Amino acid sequence: MDNKTLSIVSYITIIGWLIAFIAGKDKADSLLRYHLKQSLGAAILSFILPTILGILISVTHLGILGIIAILPLVLIIIGAINAANEVEKPLPLIGKIAEEQFSFIG
Repeated sequence: MDNKTLSIVSYITIIGWLIAFIAGKDKADSLLRYHLKQSLGAAILSFILPTILGILISVTHLGILGIIAILPLVLIIIGAINAANEVEKPLPLIGKIAEEQFSFIG
């Protein structure tokens, strides 16, 4: 697979991220490394956000806060579109944080 395809695959669950990371570690260009960082940030958010929302909803009794749970899906779609267009644009809300925190990727 080429780096563009691996960049898109990295947004498809954590298994897709692992496939893209392992398959592209020897031939990774800046596009792949960038999207590996962004997609890892989105994946981590998709694990952490439900816990935070569960606590907030149980404390505030505002079930409408559950709509925020679609945020990781929206970010993943935006990231996959950016990868398909070969654009290195940070994801809203978490993009800059992911760039700084996941420097071990490249």
